[in-house]
Amino acid sequence: MQNNIINPSSSSISINTARTGKIGRLLIQQGKISTDDIDKILVAQEKYGLQFGDAAVKLGLITEVDVRQVLALQFNYPYLQTDQGSYSSELVAAYQPFSPQVEALRALRSQLMMRWFNESNKALAIVTANAKEGGSYLAANLAVMFSQLGERTLLVDANMRDPRQQIIFNIKENRGLSDIIAGRAGLDVVNQIEFFDELSIVTSGTIPPNPQELLNRASFTYFMNQAASQYDVVIVDTPPATESADAQAIVARCGGALLVSRLNNTRLADITEVRNQIAVTGARVVGAVINDF
Repeated sequence: MQNNIINPSSSSISINTARTGKIGRLLIQQGKISTDDIDKILVAQEKYGLQFGDAAVKLGLITEVDVRQVLALQFNYPYLQTDQGSYSSELVAAYQPFSPQVEALRALRSQLMMRWFNESNKALAIVTANAKEGGSYLAANLAVMFSQLGERTLLVDANMRDPRQQIIFNIKENRGLSDIIAGRAGLDVVNQIEFFDELSIVTSGTIPPNPQELLNRASFTYFMNQAASQYDVVIVDTPPATESADAQAIVARCGGALLVSRLNNTRLADITEVRNQIAVTGARVVGAVINDF
């Protein structure tokens, strides 16, 4: 018969580890604190009447950022520290979730949930009049934020002229939407984004000589229908609407558009022209956003 030897020190560590609570266990799992730190933190916690994380901060073992990170994990709200991931700093929803900028984006997300996605709509096109007005930036951050809400989210880069999402999310797969529409690829080119379990991305794919013709094919409509059946939210990044008719074709298949302009940059005449283009498609302008960056 095998004898079981009880190690008193390991038993003590096990008991104290249990007393740390979920935040303490997450800090240990992330390597922010060691089991040797537990007793010090528990003593400080009792002495000063603090939460476990706050006591660890007071002792200088972790930072406030570390506490926010584990709270995010505890409440299933993923975001990244600056040394995590290889994504662009443009993803403020991922890297700066408590900034005023992201609070404004949260307000926008709430409006979109109430005014569009709660009405059984699935897809929304992000439309700018001209280049460099922040459409791709907004599309990327909204996609991250809907995924943080627990919504199964698909971000589609339908800008086959000057795509940005592959760069923002540092995606290596070169095939994407154009290849799917042309029948050269299947849904295996959908990219699952690390750290954000509910976020997937389809990049623009191979730059084609005929993007407008591709976007008017029945296979694009079929793809959008598939996306709407498999995801809760489908965000579609579009090319500038005044530079081609691509955005019109995309908006027609989404059913709704969010107009994006840049403060002190976009002309009112351009916005009016884009609204008229969307009206022709029968789609709805869900709202308008002015970027200030």
